[in-house]
Amino acid sequence: MVKQVDTKDLKSFGHCGRAGSIPASGTYLKAWNTINFRLIFFSMAAYHVYVIKSISHNYIYVGITDNPDRRIYAHNQGYNRTTKPYRPFRVILTEVFASRPEARKREIELKTGAGKAFLRKLAHETESRD
Repeated sequence: MVKQVDTKDLKSFGHCGRAGSIPASGTYLKAWNTINFRLIFFSMAAYHVYVIKSISHNYIYVGITDNPDRRIYAHNQGYNRTTKPYRPFRVILTEVFASRPEARKREIELKTGAGKAFLRKLAHETESRD
C-alpha cells in the first residue's frame, strides 16, 4: 500500500529546520515510487530496426531508431545524405526491441551478406505482392 504524503506540509518531507530531524514515514516510499516510475518510463522506450528499399533504384537501407515514422519521413524528404539520391523509399521490414543493444545486434546481422540476401528476397516477395 502506498501512503500519500501531503506536499503542502514541508515537515512531511523532513524539512523541519532542525538537524537530524526524522522525515514522515511516507516520504521515502514516495521518493522510491517516483524513482521506480522514472526507471520504468525510460526503460519502456522501444528501439526499431527498419529496412527501407528505394522504389527507383536497387538500394536497401537498414537503420535503427526510436521513432520509425519520423526517421522514414526524413529519408523520403532527403534529410539523410546517405539515402537522398535513392529516394523515394518504401518500408519492407520493421522489428521492435526492448533495448538499443538488442536492436543494434539485429541491425548488424541484417547488414551481413546473409542478412542482405534475406532482405533482397523479402523485398522481391513484397514487390510481387504489390
